[in-house]
Amino acid sequence: MHVLLIIDPLPADQDDLQAQSISAIEQAIEQFPVSTESSVSIVCSDQPIALQPADLLCPLTLNLPDSLDWKGQAIYKVCRDVEGLRDRVQQALLVPIATGEFWLPIVLTAKGALYAEAICRENSRYYQPLHLPDLHRQALYRLAHRLLQELNAPPSVYLLQFGWTDGQIGFDRLYPFPAEAAIASLKVQTPDLFACHWQCLTSQPIFDVYIPGNVVWR
Repeated sequence: MHVLLIIDPLPADQDDLQAQSISAIEQAIEQFPVSTESSVSIVCSDQPIALQPADLLCPLTLNLPDSLDWKGQAIYKVCRDVEGLRDRVQQALLVPIATGEFWLPIVLTAKGALYAEAICRENSRYYQPLHLPDLHRQALYRLAHRLLQELNAPPSVYLLQFGWTDGQIGFDRLYPFPAEAAIASLKVQTPDLFACHWQCLTSQPIFDVYIPGNVVWR
């Protein structure tokens, strides 16, 4: 199996976060192998992407050409159109819009969804877990469930970015892969969100995600 990791070309001040994401995916491929012979290539999104029949595409960016023909094409295109998806959520799901630096990770397997603990950003760093009152937690779960059904989303790790407006949860945007905020799960959640993503892409079972009791909550 040949895995193509597709990334954005980034300025130097963001390279470290991207390097952590790449390393985490590579570790997941080693930890949960699906082939005795696996190789990984890293391709920038501004370079030509030539898919071969044996390639498994693992984009860590929304910036993919529309001409790229692969099974995740539809969901990536929807998520890339941030304003269009916000309008759809408002009209179809009757959920308000609110920008925020909070994320609900959803591990969507072939058998259903697992909801990981929320992530927040403080002082340019990401933290998991974030404590949420049960009222907000249940509202997020309902939104995530309805949205992924509405989009006919394939198995993957999704990050639902959200905020608050007038005391209620508001939708911001959706990532169909473990975006930058997923770094918060490293050495905190088992399996971490990058490992979960790899297992989802390769149809490996995930029975639970958990965080040790000694972890500090935000």
